[in-house]
Amino acid sequence: MRWSPGAVLAALALLVALPYGAASHGAGGAVTRAAGGDRGGAVREAPADRPFGAECRSSVQGSTAVAYCHNPYPETDRVRLHIECERWWDVDSDSAPVAAGPAGTVRLTGRCWKEIRSVWVSHQR
Repeated sequence: MRWSPGAVLAALALLVALPYGAASHGAGGAVTRAAGGDRGGAVREAPADRPFGAECRSSVQGSTAVAYCHNPYPETDRVRLHIECERWWDVDSDSAPVAAGPAGTVRLTGRCWKEIRSVWVSHQR
């Protein structure tokens, strides 16, 4: 089957002319429309666009690490403390996720047998 240049041009024009609301968005799409679609429905922010993430401050004292995470946002942040130990034989550790609720502060602790190389906190929705 061979396409004529006019048919290809017409197909492209049809794709470009589709209204924005007719385009399909995946489950994690950036736009969520309220009931009513393009007929005046309000556009709400998708979860990925809202501010998110607790502010965490960590400190290391000898072989113990402590992190305090404060969540100023209305969505719960699940935070985890990760510790990388300096010695090759010392086991690195990752804490279980802890829920930092809206306007809440949580304390995370962990340790190595000897020195700590690095400490960081990860966030999950």
